Amino acid sequence: MKVKAGFTLIELIIVIFIISLTAALVMPNLWVSSERALKYEAKRISNTLMYLYDEAAGKKQVYALKIDFNADSYSYESEKESRIFRMKDNIRFRDVVVPSLGEVSIGEVIYKFGPMGPEEPVTLHLMKDNSEYTVIFNHINGRAKIREGHVVNEESGDNENRS
Repeated sequence: MKVKAGFTLIELIIVIFIISLTAALVMPNLWVSSERALKYEAKRISNTLMYLYDEAAGKKQVYALKIDFNADSYSYESEKESRIFRMKDNIRFRDVVVPSLGEVSIGEVIYKFGPMGPEEPVTLHLMKDNSEYTVIFNHINGRAKIREGHVVNEESGDNENRS
């Protein structure tokens, strides 16, 4: 007697359902929108700023954050540690605002963290296509805020979405 090997219709339907369900759960994460990528980069910068503040105070060392507009990257270094971050997906710094330097949008900016924290606040504006995010770092408490759009002055609530 000869037995035919094969799948039943029910087995095929179950396999197709499992594959479809898996694809539905995984696919949205594969397509990162420009807004999500920009927000992720703002969070990464915010976390780096807070990390440097805490490390400088905890280890009693000076850390220097370098923002490079030409390479769309930022890095930090101390006596014993250094790291570089390259922004992806055409995300770039629009400008960096430090009270003693004003608004800088070309070249490099070096922002130092000492054991007592940095001497002044910093605001970083990131952009991709028509989207912008602002990272505002408070030099007194070492915390950062992330705002959607181009925030000019956090205290007065002035927001400006410039293109």
